[in-house]
Amino acid sequence: MRQAMVTALRDEGLITTHRVAAAMNAVPRHDFAPGEPLEKVYQTNTTLVPKIDGQGRQTSVVSASHIQAIQLEQADVGPGMKVLEIGSGGYNAALIAEIVGPTGSVTTVDIDADIVDRARAGLHRAGYEQVNVVLADAEHGVAAYAPYDRIIVTVGAWDIPPAWLDQLTPNGRIVVPLRFAGITRLVAFDRAPGRSVLAASNYRLGSFVPMQGDGAASEQLIPVTPDVGLRLDQDSALTFDVPALRKALHTKPVERWSGTPFDMPDELELYLLTSGPEMPLIHAAQAAIDQGVVNRTVRIGTPTLVRGGTLAYRIKRENPQTVSGYETGVIAHGPDAEQVSGELLAMIRAWAGGYYRRGAAHIIYHPHTGDTSGLTGWHTTKRHGVLAVTWP
Repeated sequence: MRQAMVTALRDEGLITTHRVAAAMNAVPRHDFAPGEPLEKVYQTNTTLVPKIDGQGRQTSVVSASHIQAIQLEQADVGPGMKVLEIGSGGYNAALIAEIVGPTGSVTTVDIDADIVDRARAGLHRAGYEQVNVVLADAEHGVAAYAPYDRIIVTVGAWDIPPAWLDQLTPNGRIVVPLRFAGITRLVAFDRAPGRSVLAASNYRLGSFVPMQGDGAASEQLIPVTPDVGLRLDQDSALTFDVPALRKALHTKPVERWSGTPFDMPDELELYLLTSGPEMPLIHAAQAAIDQGVVNRTVRIGTPTLVRGGTLAYRIKRENPQTVSGYETGVIAHGPDAEQVSGELLAMIRAWAGGYYRRGAAHIIYHPHTGDTSGLTGWHTTKRHGVLAVTWP
């Protein structure tokens, strides 16, 4: 089963190096999920042993193996490296220990004592006693074992704390699921030569439980109806005419099509959120979809252009004449539906014409210790720095 998992991840292009393949073939994943069915443990898209809080939210999981493969490939961990993992579970730390070997070191830290105990037990069962397992608030890193060649963050982080940069070697890399503009992207940041900024070498789509402790952050959710809401970053100053939008959702929509393929929706999403006016994401419960209030693409959230009492968001339909077999379109509700849908269509066509590829965005993080006075394009100020996204 372990070999089949690795073969599937290779076939999907998620494992690309021998080091990662060998580690995932070597570590017994089931030792970190006792009681789980083996078929489930070795699926590539399944999270394991979730911990649920009093509000029914997941606060910790063992990530799906495809996410762990992506992070390890992004991190480019090698033999002899010192690695800090933020957010524990044990299995990923064991994978890293396999890669760094006897001359390297691995430290894994978590704020939850139950998770730390579970990680220690799993590492003991699997034979990775050399891993340093630490109970602490990871906002402050783990100075005792620093400096680190790699910091791999396995929880959704809203910012990059100064401690992580202080504990990173001059040529180090941070792989972090960074939350911004209402979304999360798994970003591999390197120190830019001769500068204090972090520059992304690559980024991927990824979903993670949010960070707890001093680094925690929340999002705004603005209900439009009991089943439809608009989600924003915690620092957004956007306001909405909710009664007008509620009325708009119950009017006949305008539907228009772009003629461009519906492909790489995560890249289009990033472009829409960071290249023009600030947008919320519209989310809906299944009931709103079943009732025909919104399109099914809203279920997992999609960028929405709001102008007064009008909103527009992207949809898709089958179209065999496009490369992907699907075409991107727009649905708009409200009195200015024709105008607002046209504006969103223009943005979609601009992306398709100039940025229809993986990794088209340039993502830079500027710590507050650096000069950000000359920043242009989309950027957002966080607690410890400024994140900028440009589309050159």
